[in-house]
This record gives sequence, structure tokens and C-alpha cells, in this order.
Amino acid sequence: MNKQAMTLTDAAADRVRYLMGRRDEPAVGLRIGIRTGGCSGMAYQMEFAAEQNPLDEVVEEKGVTVLIDGRALMFLIGTEMDYVEDKLQSGFVFNNPNEKGRCGCGESFHV
Repeated sequence: MNKQAMTLTDAAADRVRYLMGRRDEPAVGLRIGIRTGGCSGMAYQMEFAAEQNPLDEVVEEKGVTVLIDGRALMFLIGTEMDYVEDKLQSGFVFNNPNEKGRCGCGESFHV
């Protein structure tokens, strides 16, 4: 059995399912990518995907589909996607073993 490029916690899968269910327009999944920016040089990017791109890596887990942008795949291999809620904030968190450091605010990283 091949290991998937990314895993999702139950909380992340539940949140993706919730967000997909609220959309008016159909989507094949949630696309995860990397963009340059932030204090550390790279930031995670997420968007609903209307269609699968030829280079997307497809992760199907816990009833949801996540598409990893082919240009970001090498930076995301082994990452666990989680969803966290606390008193001050809520959002997706990426536990990425490839990260070498993060900026102080946690919005960007470098490998």
C-alpha cells in the first residue's frame, strides 16, 4: 500500500466536509499549495478546486478530497493537516516535517 503525501486529522476532515457542504458551486476538493510570502518566505495557500489539474497529487482520506498542487508537493510530503479551535482563533494547522523554521506569527515558514 502506498503512503499518501499528506494526512488529515478527524478535525481537519470534518471542517473540510463542512466547508464543502456550504458551497453553492460544486468543487472536486480543496487544493493546497505554497506561495512565496510572509517573513519566512513561504506560506500555505488553500482554495476550492473546481477541477483537478494534471499535476495535482490527490489525497482521499476520511471522506474528503485534498488536491496538492504539483509545484508544492515536495514541500508538503509527510504533512499532517489539522483544524484547531481555541478561545482566540480557529483555523487549519499544518504539521510539516519539512519545515526548518517559522516566523513569529506562525503565518509563514521556510524549508
